[in-house]
Amino acid sequence: MDRRASAHIALFTVNMIYGVNYVVAKGLMPTVIGPSGFIVLRVLGAGSLFWLLRAFRPERVAWPDVGRLFLCAVFGVALNQLMFFHGLMRTAPTNASIIMVATPILVLVLSGILIGERITWTKMIGVGLGAAGALSLIFLKGDGHSSGATVLGDAFILINATSYGIYLVIVKPLMKKYSAVTVMAWCFLFGMFLVLPFGWAEFGEVQWSALSGSVIMAVCFVVIVVTFVAYLLNTWALGRLSSTVVGTYIYLQPLMAILVTWLFMRIGPERIGIPGRYETGIGWQQGLCALAIFLGVHLVSRAEPER
Repeated sequence: MDRRASAHIALFTVNMIYGVNYVVAKGLMPTVIGPSGFIVLRVLGAGSLFWLLRAFRPERVAWPDVGRLFLCAVFGVALNQLMFFHGLMRTAPTNASIIMVATPILVLVLSGILIGERITWTKMIGVGLGAAGALSLIFLKGDGHSSGATVLGDAFILINATSYGIYLVIVKPLMKKYSAVTVMAWCFLFGMFLVLPFGWAEFGEVQWSALSGSVIMAVCFVVIVVTFVAYLLNTWALGRLSSTVVGTYIYLQPLMAILVTWLFMRIGPERIGIPGRYETGIGWQQGLCALAIFLGVHLVSRAEPER
């Protein structure tokens, strides 16, 4: 399998993981752990795994790149995660995934301005088509206003989307010089110092001995799979594809969030042991939206030059 195909598979996997995370993390906050405390747990846990992995293949970072790594930690770890979890606690999973539609558009514009990536008509049409498909999903939710969404929660998710878009652009030059493990290890180290003041108190309030096995498994899933594995795969793919292509894959998240929410409803949250309310619906209209999203991703990927 060639490098580009592997990168596309990695990105699909990442956004499938994020789709599951909308539901799992929503069910854990704030009854199990507060959003800021959850971020501390994610950064400490995933950061430790990145540094453990880096120990097998150490790589020196040049001093001129330390500043960019710090900015990546600000936008890709601290601000990104804090805003996402605070927003997700205050809004519906589908609302959160829909607002993330802003990210690929921001990435398309910023990548052209900041790192000189070529913006073609095919890319613009693909980004627009994917956005149309993703945005249409929110209008098919029916009585989505009853799902606990708030303006503040949606605003936090929008800040998260903007922060993540900036991160995807500014981290790209680093991927030409260093491995994904090295970049992530330093980003999470800086990120740890950034998030500790906000979440240490919430982290210390968790009664770990009182948590059920299913809840512990859900927490481990968020730390290991959603944070460590997803960040590693996403950053690795950035070394093989443009920021715009990586960003466009975010359009899959609303679809994945709806599918996973539907599965949770069918299984029953009480059987899984994760509390929370989950509302959605799947029909032929959602199928058309999914088709538009996949076609948009395909157009952007086709416009990507060979590397």
